[in-house]
Amino acid sequence: MTTEVTSPPTSASPTARQVWTRTRGVALALVLLLVAAVAIAVVRSDARHGRLDPRSADPSGSRAVAELLADRGVDTRVVTTLDEAAHAAGPDTTLLVAVPDLLTPRQQTRLRAATEDSGGRTVLVASGIASVERLAPDVMADPANSLDSTLEPGCDLPAAVRAGNADTGGIRYSSARPDADECYRSHRLATLLRVPAPSGAGDTVLLGAPDILLNDRLDEHGNASLALQLLGSRPHLVWYLPTPADAAGTEDEKSFFDLLPSGWLWGTLQLFVAAALAALWRARRLGPLVPERLPVAISASETVEGRARLYRTADARDRAALALRSATRTRLAPLVGVPGTQAHAPEALIPALSARLAGDEPSPHTLLFGPPPGDDAALIRLADQLDALERQVRRP
Repeated sequence: MTTEVTSPPTSASPTARQVWTRTRGVALALVLLLVAAVAIAVVRSDARHGRLDPRSADPSGSRAVAELLADRGVDTRVVTTLDEAAHAAGPDTTLLVAVPDLLTPRQQTRLRAATEDSGGRTVLVASGIASVERLAPDVMADPANSLDSTLEPGCDLPAAVRAGNADTGGIRYSSARPDADECYRSHRLATLLRVPAPSGAGDTVLLGAPDILLNDRLDEHGNASLALQLLGSRPHLVWYLPTPADAAGTEDEKSFFDLLPSGWLWGTLQLFVAAALAALWRARRLGPLVPERLPVAISASETVEGRARLYRTADARDRAALALRSATRTRLAPLVGVPGTQAHAPEALIPALSARLAGDEPSPHTLLFGPPPGDDAALIRLADQLDALERQVRRP
């Protein structure tokens, strides 16, 4: 009797050609996805999708008003840092602050100092309680917003009178200064407020909502007229888009991921998803193991001795006893008429064995299903008793 053992891979191992044949579909799919991701990133690299961004053609962008101003000779420049916005303030410049509440109190104070005596116009879009007290000290913002979006001018400000109804409903303002222009009132509070500078020709305009600047709202009511008059009073328009990085003072300390366009990040995510799906697809195609006939064979006695030494080294008497009992039950079952499927069921095997044994023999239940031996001598004794039990059953 001989048994086979494993050996190093033989000629049945897959060749490089076979590996390529199996994986070329996945490789082709990954290449196509990579090309698509690069194409999307390139196409979208020049797109601007920021809210109130004068470079964006999205519905929430403000490119339309910037182009209309350009037709009237007003050039628009976008800045994203406080330094640029403060240096740009001047008598011939309108400074629009898109999201004043993003600025820290220190930045708000600095911006106010730069624009207060500049002689230019400062437009604050939807400036809330968090920013209005520093950017416009003479103005108070009401906690409750306007319930109406489209409002009537209700004031003598020429820009509002010419524009008529406009979508200014949002944050509401009030001022104790008698020379302030309070327009587009909602429940007696203005949603557009103009406050002249204490000295010079400059002023500050607070706009309660950004709707008149958005691409999808510019052609409604008098929105376009009001926007062009508020932003086109000077030949230069500086559009300040505050960012959280600028507010945190880390504008110049961008990480690697901050420098990547959004298209690259989406492309990478798609590649990860595609790789996971490809792995699942290939895993489902794995079939059953294929037996392979190996050239090396050794005698069964050597295999038994080697395994016995391993059991002894590991002090695994319980496993050795289990192997001996299981093999004995498998051989005894057909001898006593018990199906092989029930060879390890005591209720089926023991009654059949008891009918073939004499009453003075050791209990077959203890021999075949008993506890593991406590020492090596007990294991040897169990092996001898199992061998004697099998010989007795085989005896005619």
